[in-house]
Amino acid sequence: MKQRLDYWRRISRAYLLGGNSNLTFWHETPALNPRAVYDRLGPYYMTFAGKAAYPGPFDANGVPQLNYHGSIGIQHNPIAIAQYGLAHYNLFEERGGVENRRCFLAQADWLARSLELNPKGLYVWNHHFDFEYRERLIAPWYSGLAQGQGLSALARAYQLTGEERYLDAMRKAYAVFEREVSQGGVLFTEPSGDVWIEEYIVSPPSHILNGFFWALWGLRDYIFITEDKSARRLFDACVGTIERNLSKYDNGFWSLYELSPTFIPMIASHYYHGLHLIQLRVTEKMTGSAAFGRYAAQWADYGDKKGNRALSLAQKCLFKVFYY
Repeated sequence: MKQRLDYWRRISRAYLLGGNSNLTFWHETPALNPRAVYDRLGPYYMTFAGKAAYPGPFDANGVPQLNYHGSIGIQHNPIAIAQYGLAHYNLFEERGGVENRRCFLAQADWLARSLELNPKGLYVWNHHFDFEYRERLIAPWYSGLAQGQGLSALARAYQLTGEERYLDAMRKAYAVFEREVSQGGVLFTEPSGDVWIEEYIVSPPSHILNGFFWALWGLRDYIFITEDKSARRLFDACVGTIERNLSKYDNGFWSLYELSPTFIPMIASHYYHGLHLIQLRVTEKMTGSAAFGRYAAQWADYGDKKGNRALSLAQKCLFKVFYY
């Protein structure tokens, strides 16, 4: 109950009172990076411009911390650190500058030194605070999304500097993509053969769409650096999984955030619906698959309709009342 009250306080601060919270970092306006390339490792695929302007707090090394308020307080979040670093990498690629380079590498350094062994002996970026999702995630917990975003940051740090410690950390972080959730990894393979990367390690798996996309891009960046054939096979399998299952995330007027088996589906917030559009367009460019472009166009059309926006908000609120 206390965790749930903390959640609603954070919502109020971010949306009703305009205060600084963890949510104000996450919910920038998603945007494609027009400088991104797709045949080699280059600028990151989204600009993360709002995240580059994050006002803090920061630790003594210039690494961002998020304020979760309540009993959680100020914490490092590996996903936020990777995204903040990628935002400054984009600025460095576009404008140069010693400070942008320094800021990016400060985040890569944190990622390289902060990998920890999980109970199955695999290296992960842990979250060292309890967090309420469908069930309470008990610290320390790890995430397929964090692993993918970390790979994206470390791959660029290695390409920029040639320092082996970034490559070593990247290889360690990739290992969880070779294991099922039951083995300490982040993969869930269905009897059908569909392979999912799980953002949150819960049972039954929730198949969060935005986390799957971002983790998938991390795999792609890892392949650019290592040319790992096993990683390439996994990337292709995951692309096929998303292609075959996109229809499950379409409820006829909006996109779904996840596929948890709740009676009321967990619809995407307006922010996450917009993020899905960007992720679909990036993945279309990355893979050449027209399926992603078709759904991007369809979901953009959903978002243009005032009635759909109102209905999606109502369903989102109803879900939050009854579930999480």
